[in-house]
Amino acid sequence: MTDARQTSFEVPAQMREGAEKSLEQARQGLDAFLGAARRAAETMEQSADTARAGARDVTQRTFSSAEENIHAALDMAERLVRARNPQEAAQIQAEFVRAQFEAVQTQMREIGASMQSALSQASSGQTSTDQTGGTAGSKSRNTRK
Repeated sequence: MTDARQTSFEVPAQMREGAEKSLEQARQGLDAFLGAARRAAETMEQSADTARAGARDVTQRTFSSAEENIHAALDMAERLVRARNPQEAAQIQAEFVRAQFEAVQTQMREIGASMQSALSQASSGQTSTDQTGGTAGSKSRNTRK
């Protein structure tokens, strides 16, 4: 039993080189995949931020419009209470309807433009900014008559 043979097994150089090359290619492929996944995640995050900013702008404009409309209605009610006769009340009502029609048209244009801008920016990956140079809801409401 002293005749124990030890057989040595050696990997041929070509096989070793092929395995090393395959391993290196796998590492490069994994690095490229992880880089692309990281960039995709960043792009999704930027798009989400842009969408949130756009939604915030639309929401602010909507609340601002609602506030303006409520104040206009209260102002009109105050004027109606002080009307001296039915003709004056009818005139106040007619002026209110005309003014509110114009105000709502303007508000819808602004909200529509804000929504369009938000969609455009979301598709191009930009952040939301107010195109008019002001902030949403920065208009002051009419003073009471």
